[in-house]
This record gives sequence, C-alpha cells and structure tokens, in this order.
Amino acid sequence: MDRLVIVRRRLHEQRLAGDPFEGPAEAVAWFGAVQAQEFAEAKWSLGERVRDCTDADVEDAFARGEILRTHVLRPTWHFVAPADIRWMLRLTAPRVYQATSYSRRRDGLDPGLLSRSHDILAGALRDSGPLTRPELGDALYRNGIEAKGSRLSHICLHAELEQLMCSGPRRGKQHTYALLDDRAPRGSELSHDQALAELALRYFQSHGPATLNDFTWWSGVTRTEARKGIAAIGDRLRVEEDEEGTSWLSIPRAAPEETATGAFLIPTYDELAVAYRDLRMVYAVAPAEESLWNRAVVIDGECVGSWKRTLPARDTVVEVTLGAKLEKSQTEALEAVVERFGSFLGLPAALDAHVAA
Repeated sequence: MDRLVIVRRRLHEQRLAGDPFEGPAEAVAWFGAVQAQEFAEAKWSLGERVRDCTDADVEDAFARGEILRTHVLRPTWHFVAPADIRWMLRLTAPRVYQATSYSRRRDGLDPGLLSRSHDILAGALRDSGPLTRPELGDALYRNGIEAKGSRLSHICLHAELEQLMCSGPRRGKQHTYALLDDRAPRGSELSHDQALAELALRYFQSHGPATLNDFTWWSGVTRTEARKGIAAIGDRLRVEEDEEGTSWLSIPRAAPEETATGAFLIPTYDELAVAYRDLRMVYAVAPAEESLWNRAVVIDGECVGSWKRTLPARDTVVEVTLGAKLEKSQTEALEAVVERFGSFLGLPAALDAHVAA
C-alpha cells in the first residue's frame, strides 16, 4: 500500500477525519487506551476527535471518572475506560512489572515493603478520599516508610498495577489518586485469551492499517501473545501486503479512506504519532530529524511542519514552523484548526506561521 494512503486511512480510524466521537469517554473506549503522560496534550488528543469538545468537557469527564488515568500497557500513563481498566491491567501488568524491576530493586522496594505500603495507601484513601502523591508520601512517612521522588513514584505505580488505586478528580491543577474500587466497580472478567483478542480488536479498529510490530509496541505484550490475539480476531481483519512484503492489518469500515482533508494539530504523544513502529508519519518535506516534528502539523494526510503554543494572559498563539510555503487552501485549513483549538481552550487563538530557514 502507498504510505500516504496508510496515513489517511489511519486518520479515519482514529476519528481525526470523518465522523467525530460524541464525547471523551466514547473516544477512550474506542481506542482501548490513549497515551496520557502529558495531561494537557492528552486532553487535546481527545478534544480534536470529539464533536464540539472543550478542555472543560474533558476535565469534567475525567473528574466524574468516565475516563481514568493509570499506568497500563507500557510503563507510562494512559487514559482508559472504567469498564476496561481491570482486564487490561491483568493482561499487561506482568510486562510492566518486568520493565520496572530494576527501578524497584534500586529503590529497595521488596515485596514485603510494597505490601505494607499498599495497606497504608488503602487506609489513607479510605479515610480521606482522593489524595495527591505528596499526601500519600506523608501517609507512608507517618507509618515508617520513607518515600520521596522515584521511590514514591514506583510505590504508587505498583499500587496501580495491583488494582489498588488509579486517578482521582483533580484538585485545582494537582492530580490525585483514588481507590480503584470507588472509580471502577468490579464487573465481568475476561480470560487471558479473551483479553488478548479484545486488545487486538481495539487496536486495529482504531489504529489500522498497522503491523504486528506496531501492535506489539503499543500493547506491550510479547510477539507470541500478539500473534495469538490477532489470530483470535482473524476473520474480522483485512490483510494487505505492500511491495516490500509488509503485511498491513485493519478492520474494514464503510468510511472513505483515500482522502483525509483538513488540517490537524497533533500533540506530543498523540496516538497518531506514538502508536506505531513501522510508519509514523508521511512528510511533505522531510525534517532533518524526525524528532523535531514530534508535534506535527498534518494537512491532507501529510506532515508539513510542527507547532507549539504560547499562552499570553487572555489568548493563545499557535506558532507553526513549516517545511515549505502552503497553498491557499492549506493555509485556510490551518487557520480553521487553529480557530478550533482556541475554541477548545475557550480563548481567542492566533496563527503565527513561518517557513523554516
């Protein structure tokens, strides 16, 4: 398949192009998990895919627990739906444990200390409700466990993986933790094989066309498990092979696939950029280093530059660095997405675009 066709089809499957989602919770459930360590950027990742969405809409959904934030798939934060968080943790936590084992040993976090820590954290959250990470550290200190910096981070991460706690509502700009039982009551459970199949289905419905390598990277599961999950949904997958012999997998939809008109401001760690190994983006003008365009400006499926925002007192400026001068229609599309970004933030937005020297 042509590389541009692949990216344009992904724009549809990820709902950047075509029909938007009706709310943030619907978007998260469609993806299965949405990378979210940069909270402000992750909110725009959802907002750009949701009809008439504002930053406040995403904040409200997060505060109500309609979307949760925890460490799952890989050792980083993701948004995940309450109905999915438990089976997804059971499936992927063992690999996250493995990836973080050195850090636990370095910080002296043996099983006994972690078990004591969990009891203390559970008691503090039951007694006081959602607490910030420093407040949890204070609770541990009062009970004889020194926990600051990376040591506290890994104690909290372990408690997340053990399904003790997850994100709570924000307190101002501070994040809190809450008991998982309070945010996601237990429901029906999936077996290991059912969970593998469900994770593969969520990935390829929302990210395809993609490869086995892509799914293995995104999910954190082994190649053997990835193949097993793909085989379980094989009758729902379309397999296409390019000239190099690479197999691209997707779940067919009736949406148009060859075009993806319009401009998109892709934030850091957006699923369009980070969820793939074999093809991340198609560049209209290739940058000297791909990492320089991590916050990509995408027009009609091609990456044409990068963007960043500044926030003066009462408005926002979107500064765009382009690889080449845009055509009139492209400039109009870029102006439209900047205006939409301003609406998302609830601020007037201005475009400041220039071609890189």
